[in-house]
Amino acid sequence: MILKDILSPFSGWRKVFNEPVALKDPVNDRPGAPRYRGFHKNDISACIGCGTCETICENAAIDLVPVEGIKTKDGDSGLRPRVDYGRCCWCALCVDVCTTGSLSLSNAYIWVSEDSDDYRFTPGVDEKPWQNEPLGWKKPEGDYEFYPLNRVAPPHLHPEERHDSFVEMVKGFSKEQAMSEADRCVECGICTATCPAHMGIPQYIKAIRNDDLEEGLRVLYDTNPLPEICGRICTHKCETVCSIGHRGEPLSIRWLKRYIADQNPSEKYKEILNTGNIEPNGKNVAVVGAGPAGLSAAHYLALMGYSVTIFEALPEAGGMMRYGIPEYRLPYDQLDKDINYILSLGVAIRYNTRVGTDISLEQLHSQYDAVFAGTGLHQGRSTRIEGTNHPHVYQSIELLRKITLGEEIHVAEKIVVIGGGNVAMDITRSLARLQRQKYGKVQIITTSLETEEKMPADREEVVEAREEGATVNPGWAPQKIEIVDGALKGLHVVQCMSLFDSTGKFNPQCNMDVANFFEADMVVESIGQGMDISYLEGNVKDQLTFDPRGRIVVNAQFQSSVPWLFVGGDIIQGPDVIHGIANGHTAAKGIDQYLTSI
Repeated sequence: MILKDILSPFSGWRKVFNEPVALKDPVNDRPGAPRYRGFHKNDISACIGCGTCETICENAAIDLVPVEGIKTKDGDSGLRPRVDYGRCCWCALCVDVCTTGSLSLSNAYIWVSEDSDDYRFTPGVDEKPWQNEPLGWKKPEGDYEFYPLNRVAPPHLHPEERHDSFVEMVKGFSKEQAMSEADRCVECGICTATCPAHMGIPQYIKAIRNDDLEEGLRVLYDTNPLPEICGRICTHKCETVCSIGHRGEPLSIRWLKRYIADQNPSEKYKEILNTGNIEPNGKNVAVVGAGPAGLSAAHYLALMGYSVTIFEALPEAGGMMRYGIPEYRLPYDQLDKDINYILSLGVAIRYNTRVGTDISLEQLHSQYDAVFAGTGLHQGRSTRIEGTNHPHVYQSIELLRKITLGEEIHVAEKIVVIGGGNVAMDITRSLARLQRQKYGKVQIITTSLETEEKMPADREEVVEAREEGATVNPGWAPQKIEIVDGALKGLHVVQCMSLFDSTGKFNPQCNMDVANFFEADMVVESIGQGMDISYLEGNVKDQLTFDPRGRIVVNAQFQSSVPWLFVGGDIIQGPDVIHGIANGHTAAKGIDQYLTSI
């Protein structure tokens, strides 16, 4: 040991005569550093109550609680985080993981109170002096992310590879792509609440991460017996509320669903889903229509032991999924994969049998214990403007059905499509392909009352239509179809300024001084779909209750005022596939309750 080591402990004595430092007001004299991690702040208008902060907190310091004045709605649980500062360690993981960026920490770290309950409060709701202070900890932008903000896109055929072909254009995820996209999920469940079928979305995405696709299939079939179909053409409302989408791009939930269904071979479904031994219960149910609602009802009724027969007017099952959606979006072999599994459960289909013509509803009632009708929207609607009675003015639904049936249709060199929804895009893109095959070029214009920002069609549909050569020119109101010497010449339109009046009633207003003319040899109307319920004849129809829109009134289980008749799908709610599936599932449970109670 050297002398320095011996003397160094005494060196501090030189400060014994220094003036002591005392803070008379430690609260104001010692503010936290600008990015100090103090008490929480929360912008409750931006917060959606997704619960990722609660999930990540290892100290269980955060609970999601209801807040007066904040209602549960699509994309918002209605809950907000309450923090218990007896547990909080100010690690800021809750801030860093926040999907909306609403949560932050102030730089205030001193709070004096004799009431222990004061240290358990809901930031942004319970008034605190630091709530609007700008200083404190926020997640550093761009420094790091707990989850990638950009989604993984499945491979698409290039426009030049698909513009004259009906081959499926989206190829689906590889294993690496699916697992990478699944890793973005924070399992908040906001999507499940919004999905009409309330699918276990976080659960099946977790199954992908765990590379357990059989478990994923079991989760899918718990609420959705058409995963191949929904994995391709679902309207994916779940993605519109995905919490990751607030700061980045929402998860590709639809394509992840498809990935699970694609990777499971249909011959293993019964083994995976444990449906090889269904005990018959001795009762039978008739289903009218083999669309999504009818197929869904048949599936769940079959699992309950009912003998189910579907009566379908067309040559094959699928309803509007087969006869209204082009094969480049929904290949028929994948449609059949879902349908054939339902048939393997013992469900029978009588094709080319139209209820109301080939067999009456009363006859079904006499032969079956209950009836479910899910007949969809198979009729087109007309603008009824001058010239719509011309033979070269068509309905999109009629043309799409003929394309599926393989029938030859009229394809003019110049075509105008009226409509701004997905069906309008489907017929636009189908006719563009047929034009290219026939004429070697595309000359098709699609117009709608809505401006592009308000068009109901999926954005991707509009983009892809343009990529394939179509012209999408929205914001015009059709006035008349010009006919000269019996020949169709085109469509006259004027600028549409608004669609609804101050009361919310559909009442388009136009600027008649701004006009346009779309030259065409053929016009296709695609402004909506109507229902054909002519099979509701006589005594049955007289007992039913209809709402002001002409739809059949049903209860929460889709039971009509005629106890043995249940009705669902697009003619009740929709139109979209996932609502039909959810309706069929609920109706199946309702039919089971009805038949076990009588």
